[in-house]
Amino acid sequence: MNAALHRSYRQAEHVTAAWAKSFHFASRFLPVEKQRAIFALYDYCRHADNLVDARGDRPVALVRQDLAELALEVKSIHGGAAPGSERWLALADTLHRHDVPLAPLLELLDGVAMDLERVEMPDFSRLHQYCRYVAGGVGLMLGPVLGAAPGSFREAGMRLGIAMQLTNVLRDVGEDLDNDRVYLPADELASFGLSRATLETRRVTPAFRHFMRSQVARARRYFEDGGRVVALFPNDGSRLTVRLLQRTYGGILDAIERIDYDVFRARAYVSTPRKLMVLGRAMWSERRWSVSHPSERSV
Repeated sequence: MNAALHRSYRQAEHVTAAWAKSFHFASRFLPVEKQRAIFALYDYCRHADNLVDARGDRPVALVRQDLAELALEVKSIHGGAAPGSERWLALADTLHRHDVPLAPLLELLDGVAMDLERVEMPDFSRLHQYCRYVAGGVGLMLGPVLGAAPGSFREAGMRLGIAMQLTNVLRDVGEDLDNDRVYLPADELASFGLSRATLETRRVTPAFRHFMRSQVARARRYFEDGGRVVALFPNDGSRLTVRLLQRTYGGILDAIERIDYDVFRARAYVSTPRKLMVLGRAMWSERRWSVSHPSERSV
């Protein structure tokens, strides 16, 4: 590996460690080549997201131009062209080594662009589309890198990504309000007697708790359905990594319950001791899997 490519991968790892602690924690059990590849993909996703979320006073039109230029860059790289800057050498190398589809890379840009305007989700179908673009497609990016058979992981991988994004939505209600964003479905809020205006009071009422319970339950159903993807990966650390992501993010839902759904004043997170507990349980699950599937131990 030449020096420029090494720097690009190192930069991608630094971005992942800084912005996605659970993701970085889960990735440490992967072979180095796979680990580098998912850092490169995360760096791309984070850069796209930051073009919107960290735009400061940049006009929306200029941010849309940035996203359009990034789309052209990733199309070119995916087609085999050399990247326009050292920043994307790691991504280019990853796309050369793995059969990552182009569509989710581009849909991610459509998803983050939805955040350029005042965010309101009239119903769950709109929220589902947003989650599919910004997170469900990440599963489609990671599948080929982690070794799932082409096509076999699409539906479950998508649902796991959506589960993770739904969890982010529930965790970040207060923070999103600060940014003039409400991702919670308006029609479902209304069915509990809630609205954007009641959310802006930041009061944890009985109605809000009942609403959040229903949302947590749905996210857990997506985690359960998406969990089927775990068995599709090889036993080289890939399966353990996906299992850790599933369970660590699922732990955020537990944390939301522990703070009695007060997502306005506290940030629900999985502490390091709890992550270690999750790791121990995930490793035990992997051991049981290996015992019950001896022919797949060296896959």
